[in-house]
Amino acid sequence: MRCVIQRVTHSSVHIDGREHSRIGPGLLILAGFEDADTHDDIQWMAQKIVSLRIFADSEGVMNLSVREVNGNVMIVSQFTLHAATKKGNRPSYIRAAKPPVAVPLYEEFKTTLSGLLEKPVASGIFGADMKVELLNDGPVTILIDTKNKE
Repeated sequence: MRCVIQRVTHSSVHIDGREHSRIGPGLLILAGFEDADTHDDIQWMAQKIVSLRIFADSEGVMNLSVREVNGNVMIVSQFTLHAATKKGNRPSYIRAAKPPVAVPLYEEFKTTLSGLLEKPVASGIFGADMKVELLNDGPVTILIDTKNKE
């Protein structure tokens, strides 16, 4: 499982020209799943994200988590995070999980994050052609991969 976490001032998702969801200050998470991902990957990633100290405290130091600042969270599915680009110029998405595997993982991830935050989590629609708008705050952008825990 790979996630790109972006600290945002606001974020929204439009589908078919209509706004589907919107958040204020918090995190936009682009999430990609592969066949090897499990419940343990979801749990680890969700806990890591809600605990990341990437929001400023009263001293202006990144020392607070999204949970501590009562920030909002939006999750958008992003199979292209598993693009393989080693050979040629056309990315291969062979490692990205197909919908029968990815959709349950995506739904579990949303539910898990919502539970940890004790509030609803906004999202896009899995597999939809989405237009994602965001104002990156900082900018702060972090890549986390459950198969390469750095």
